[in-house]
Amino acid sequence: MPVETNIQYSPFLEYLKFEKRYSPHTIRAYQDDLELFFQYVNNTFDNPALKEVTASFIRSWLAFQKEKGDTAKTISRRISTLKSFFKYQLRMQVLDASPMTTILSPKLNKRLPSFVEEKNLATLFEYVEFPDNWEGMMNRFVLLLFYSTGMRLSELVNMKENQVDLSKNNLKILGKGNKERLIPINDELRQAVEEYLHAKSQKFGRAAMANLLLNEKGKPLHPRYVQTKVKFYLSLITTAQKKSPHVLRHSFATHLMNNGADLNAVKELLGHSSLAATQIYTHNTIEKLKGIHKKAHPKA
Repeated sequence: MPVETNIQYSPFLEYLKFEKRYSPHTIRAYQDDLELFFQYVNNTFDNPALKEVTASFIRSWLAFQKEKGDTAKTISRRISTLKSFFKYQLRMQVLDASPMTTILSPKLNKRLPSFVEEKNLATLFEYVEFPDNWEGMMNRFVLLLFYSTGMRLSELVNMKENQVDLSKNNLKILGKGNKERLIPINDELRQAVEEYLHAKSQKFGRAAMANLLLNEKGKPLHPRYVQTKVKFYLSLITTAQKKSPHVLRHSFATHLMNNGADLNAVKELLGHSSLAATQIYTHNTIEKLKGIHKKAHPKA
């Protein structure tokens, strides 16, 4: 239940839903953060009006979270939520200034994204045997789609057949906020797409659903099914701790960077809104260069 407060945040959540087109999961995370904040402010500062909320109120809440043992990553996310909330209030001319201007996020230790080595993924697609049935073909096709396009899990399971354009050799991906991006289809993926679409037509005929990917019963793939299958097949070729669709997305980006791809191009292929999110892949590239230097340079 929403916290009883003088501060109204429902319009902000509607803005996230209808204008920003955020997912229900993301909106729920924003709502949870706001409810925690309002609950603390109401109890500590006697239910103030929005214009009465100051930076000292926010610092007090952040200190309280830290004392509770919340991680820097969690606190940083909640600061981001409040910044978005107060920015919205400025936009709606409810406030003249934001109390967040002097609030700094805690420094986070950047973790390099997990990825699978190129040689291991080559082993997956060249030597791992998939069952000679619909499920086997489907699983291999899913893995190839992830690695060849870098798309997200949600983008893959919601993809429609009409987003495939073989005449132009590209896929139209609907990303976060329904933003469209085009991803080129390489020769290997094109062949796999053609074989899959032919098999789909043979198996389901005109009764096939509009979704590109269907299970044995002709229903759209469930995200949990995809996660389970990706984890299983990656476990055959790597001992890395993380084995998920997002690891294949990381692998797609890392291998592009390692082979000299332009950072802006990788940003567009991944559907990132800014370069900041893409730049983390340059760290993996630098680590690779360090390794090459150490092995090959006479003074290393």
